[in-house]
Parts: sequence; structure tokens; C-alpha cells
Amino acid sequence: MHYSDGELIEMFHNSDNPDYAFSLIVNKYQSQIYWHIRRLVIDHEDSADIVQDVFVKAWQAFGNFRSDSAIYTWLYRIATNEAISFLNKKKRKSFISFNDVEFSLSEKLEDDNFFNGDEIQKKLQKAILTLPPKQRAVFNLRYYDEMKYEEMAKVLGKSEGALKANYHHAVNKIEEYLKRG
Repeated sequence: MHYSDGELIEMFHNSDNPDYAFSLIVNKYQSQIYWHIRRLVIDHEDSADIVQDVFVKAWQAFGNFRSDSAIYTWLYRIATNEAISFLNKKKRKSFISFNDVEFSLSEKLEDDNFFNGDEIQKKLQKAILTLPPKQRAVFNLRYYDEMKYEEMAKVLGKSEGALKANYHHAVNKIEEYLKRG
């Protein structure tokens, strides 16, 4: 059975089995969250680990969840923050520049057995990897998830105008990359 977010929240707060309600939330959103993270960090294993972290954090905080935003918006916010934090930690831990991290991710994309796209999709992914992590998140949310700017503003804590400008700059950078290659 497919439950609405409201039903899941109600079930979590008012049933004898909040674990079951939360497992339904995980089942409903796990795939979307995985692919959102995967497009940011590229590596399957890293993405799977981050997804687990996202749902652990969500579980710990769900008792305080207010219904003023959709569950998926809230989960996307946690997922985006976790993915960007992961990339920043990776950069700091390796003492390498942002460009070197992006090159490393690009190399992983080449060797990735889980990537089943064609050469054009691979080239697009490499172009997206040239974007700074926050700009990459904006591009991915808009392009792949078709998220409205209003929802993105809730996920990323930015104004709609700033997100539109960010997306526009990302598209321009991607177009430049694709023209060069």
C-alpha cells in the first residue's frame, strides 16, 4: 500500500510501532535519495554509506519533524548536506584541491561498473563534476529531479533568485565544457 507523507507522519507519531512507519518512509524515498547522492559523489559504495547516514540522522530527528515541509524535502536537505560534507572531508583528508577531487571522481566514473549510461551521459557527468559541490547540487536537483525552485529553496536554504542564477551559471559551465570536449 502506498501511504501519503501525512499518513506516514501520523503513523510514526501515533502508533505502537514507529519503526514500521519509518521503514515505510525509507522504502518510499531510499531510491530517490540514493540517486541524488550518487550524482554528487559518484562512487556507489560512498553513496550507499551516505544514504545510511542520512536515514540514521532522519530516524534520530524524526520525532521532532514538523509537517511544515514534505518528508522528501527534509530528506533531500539532509542528503545534500551529508554529500557535500563528505566531499569537503575527502578534500581536507587528502590535502588535495577541489579540482583534484573532481578529477578523482571523474576517474571513478570511468571505472564504475554500476554506471550504465552511454558516452554522452558519461560526458555530461564529467561536465557536472567540474561544478563546485553546491552548484552541482542545484543543477542535479533541477535537471534530474525536476525540483521546483521553491522546493530547492527549502532543501538548500537559499533564495529562489540565487538558485536560478546558480542553475544558469551551472548550465553555462556545462555547455562550455561540452563545447571544448
